[in-house]
Amino acid sequence: MAILEKIRSRSLFLILVIGLALFAFVISGIFSKNSGTGKSTVGEVNGEPILRQDFAYKVENMSRRYGANATTVQVVNQVWNQEVRGIVLGQQYEDLGINIEKDQILEVVKANPAFASDPTFQNEAGVFDEGKFIEFIANLKANNPAGYQQWKMQEDALINASKEQSYFNLIKAGVGSTLKEGELAYHLETDKVDVKYVKIPYTSIPDSTVNVSDSEIESYVKKHENEFKQESSRDVRYVYFEEKASDDDVKEIENDLSKLLKNSIVYNEATKADDTVAGFKTTTDLRDFVNRNSDIKFDTTYVTKAQLPAAFADTLYNLPVGGVFGPYKDGNFYKLSRMVHKKEGGSVKASHILISYDGAGAQPKESRTKEEAKAKADEILAKVKANPDDFAALARDNSEDPGSASKGGTYDNIPEGQMVPAFNDYIFDNPIGSIGVVETQFGYHVIKIDDKYDVVQIATIAREIEPSENTINDLFTATTKFQMAAVSGDFQEEAKSSNYTVRPVNQVKALDENIPGIGNQRGIVQWAFNADTEVGDVKRFNTPNGYAVIQLTGKRKEGLATAKDASARVLPILRKQKKAAMIMEQNAGKSIDELAKSNNVNVSGATGLTMKTPTISGAGREPKVVGVAMGLSEGENSSLIEGENGVFMVSVTKKEIAPSLDNYATYANSQKTLNRNRANFAAYNALKDAADIEDERADIY
Repeated sequence: MAILEKIRSRSLFLILVIGLALFAFVISGIFSKNSGTGKSTVGEVNGEPILRQDFAYKVENMSRRYGANATTVQVVNQVWNQEVRGIVLGQQYEDLGINIEKDQILEVVKANPAFASDPTFQNEAGVFDEGKFIEFIANLKANNPAGYQQWKMQEDALINASKEQSYFNLIKAGVGSTLKEGELAYHLETDKVDVKYVKIPYTSIPDSTVNVSDSEIESYVKKHENEFKQESSRDVRYVYFEEKASDDDVKEIENDLSKLLKNSIVYNEATKADDTVAGFKTTTDLRDFVNRNSDIKFDTTYVTKAQLPAAFADTLYNLPVGGVFGPYKDGNFYKLSRMVHKKEGGSVKASHILISYDGAGAQPKESRTKEEAKAKADEILAKVKANPDDFAALARDNSEDPGSASKGGTYDNIPEGQMVPAFNDYIFDNPIGSIGVVETQFGYHVIKIDDKYDVVQIATIAREIEPSENTINDLFTATTKFQMAAVSGDFQEEAKSSNYTVRPVNQVKALDENIPGIGNQRGIVQWAFNADTEVGDVKRFNTPNGYAVIQLTGKRKEGLATAKDASARVLPILRKQKKAAMIMEQNAGKSIDELAKSNNVNVSGATGLTMKTPTISGAGREPKVVGVAMGLSEGENSSLIEGENGVFMVSVTKKEIAPSLDNYATYANSQKTLNRNRANFAAYNALKDAADIEDERADIY
């Protein structure tokens, strides 16, 4: 009773403690960055939220459409891009007052070929009938709610497409090109210059002799901030433990197959005596024997030599009936094979030209009667008999079998019974070279028998090469030992001591899902970006074919790249600049011939250079060098030029300035078309870059 009294006396205090605990639990879920649990939005675009429930519904619908052809993250990214585009452009429509009113929707529908050409909505004259369309939609709304909802979604898509077209038409209307721009485009394309040049390649100076400091890289990055903005990313390294058969497993599979060759003695419980069980060599029930002992069921198909495994085709094809070969390794299987039967001419290569008619099983290219089809087939037959080499061309021009017309009418390796009876009988009952006309339900076939192959039927026992249970257990043990050692010790050293290969993967992005060497491993990426995962942490992940022990080795925040991260891009640029300065300093004041001689290079020539295509034969793309040459007079030499691939000096040997035109409208119009074609892409990207976008996909998916 004393305890109960104390509880009662402190009830207010307890209520406050419990309340604060509950509040802490709720608030921790709100501020937690570990997962997307509890989030109601996937992101925001200029303050407009993308609701998680709506987003998930769209992801689910799109996933159904794509099936196995796209991963979840690929679908999520596509839906996200659509949502961002819709909001960014939608806000522009609202600001500009672009809208499609109800009375305009019919015009949008009428302009859509899918609706305009649908007989359901056409009148007797074949013209789109607004009344029929309105009646159809009213009927959907009254009798098919699901169908009506689908139409509403389609209607929204049509309206948005129409708004987008109106918006971009407004942008295009403001994009043009002046006659002066046309004149410039004309001269960039037609002014030409011929030069002699000397190129001292940057490769003439070894990279090892040019030092670039981290401070120089950092300074370059700061001067080019827009080029070196980076996303948040992670670096990891891993050791992969592949689940594969050991040498002992392979040997055991081979031995097991070898035992199947011979008869075996089995004790019979019913008769209390030993029975002799026939082996693969002597069994009379091959189907049952194969099905009981093989991972691949008995196959009665006859095959040509070309269809047998290439490495063993000669051996298998030449086995006598009843002969056995194996065990042998074919791909990921060990096999035993026994020759069952051989058949001469069991497969045919034949070409045909199908001439169909109205009402036949194949669609004719033009309307014709059965009699007209027969007459045309006979006509083509006469041409083929006169010149058999014309068969392929005649098939391409006349055959109404789309499956073979483009291949000259040819079908290869036709097994008996594959074609319709009349066709089958002709190609198997007649010798090679025969040409004739055969009638089937598809029409008239002009057939030429090109070749025949002997075929064989082979019974094969196949055992997949896969790890045994002991091997799988040993792999799990080895993985666990390494994981424990890597957690407490040095990851690299522990791997080295066990002869494991460590594979680094750098700059993994938050929405990546593929880890090179392992494949689709979204879980690894999510773990690497989890707020609780620290640099140095180690974790084991299951993969489809084994295990990967992963260590997080680095984190990068969103923003400007560090000198270390930018080094791979900046180092070649700065090294090239320093090499250019060194070459120019060493060769100051030299003539073009002196420059060539002192650097042991040749004076080369290039003709017909233009600014539109500034590529120098033997030197590559060099816009700055060609630009300098264009600014020189005929016979004038340049100073040293810092080019893309080396330091240059040029001497103009000939210069052709294109004659002035009376009107540059043609070039101005071409430039206007080019500018307008770029406008849609450029305008949307500019709007997207200027938008305030909060992206929380990685926390949810």
